[in-house]
Amino acid sequence: MKARPIPRKGIARVLVRFPNWLGDTVLALPTLRALRGALQAAEVWALGPWVGSILESEPGLARRVVTPGGVVARLAQARRLEQARFDLALILPNSLETGLAARLSGARWRVGYGEGRARLLTHAVPTPPGPVHQVASYLRLLAPLGIDAAPSAPVLAVDPARRVEARRLLEDAGVPSGAPRVGLQLGAALGPAKLWPAARVAALASRLESQGVEPVLLGSPQAVGLAAAVEAEASRPIRSLVGRDRPALLPALLAELDALVGADSGPAHVAAAVGVPAVTLFGPTDPRLTAPVGPGQRALWHRPACAPCFLRECPIDHRCLEAIHVDEVEAAVLAVVARRR
Repeated sequence: MKARPIPRKGIARVLVRFPNWLGDTVLALPTLRALRGALQAAEVWALGPWVGSILESEPGLARRVVTPGGVVARLAQARRLEQARFDLALILPNSLETGLAARLSGARWRVGYGEGRARLLTHAVPTPPGPVHQVASYLRLLAPLGIDAAPSAPVLAVDPARRVEARRLLEDAGVPSGAPRVGLQLGAALGPAKLWPAARVAALASRLESQGVEPVLLGSPQAVGLAAAVEAEASRPIRSLVGRDRPALLPALLAELDALVGADSGPAHVAAAVGVPAVTLFGPTDPRLTAPVGPGQRALWHRPACAPCFLRECPIDHRCLEAIHVDEVEAAVLAVVARRR
């Protein structure tokens, strides 16, 4: 039996369970804003691992509740959230765990994709067929509320105080402010299958520097080894902020750049959401699903027969990313930089 539409007038408090991945959290912003626009009188809570950092400046959120590590701790948190008496829980991840957590939260209406967990939801939305971009996929979850919003580019608010801190960090690393600055993002959460060869990152840095563009290596502390591999291939030192920033500072830091080059990973989506062009190198994943959205964004993908495979490690010759050459990436970067100057 098809569930009845959810009456919007009866909704006073909403829980939005954000995705576990950084990039998907950014891609969910159009859904959050469409929801807030339709439920202007409702109190909206954000729940997820990134809501306290990446969404710290997002307007219109009553509370940001960060999920803890470990399934047991997250389910215990869901039981405590029952005290908030939510009218609606909008569950963006597709996991059984998040469906169970929504049930434990006691929300009157629980909306999410139903595959494998429909009994935990009051409104189980059918999974869309074919390749659907993640922005559009999240927006479809608003259908039980009668909200039909067109896909739009995510926009991420940045705290001005964070911008000051980011400028200071760039200055301390010796990155000049006069020339165009391009971040070379190292690392990706999925694994090494997403990574462009270190020798090509080093070659790109050299090419950009010869064109008057300042390259700077970026990445989490887990990317220190990757940075060392790139620097070993470089003909001269490359300025690096690897391990020196943190999630709350990332939007402000990327906003200080003219472009970003990296894998299909969270920082590319953050860059796009703060108005910075990202040249995103796709290999085992599919740009039709997760390409950064917004003006000036470039997704490079030379799809072999085995892609998209979504594997953490390539079992053969990494042909998807080996097919992306330095000349092509350099041309894409210089083109987007020229449009911003």
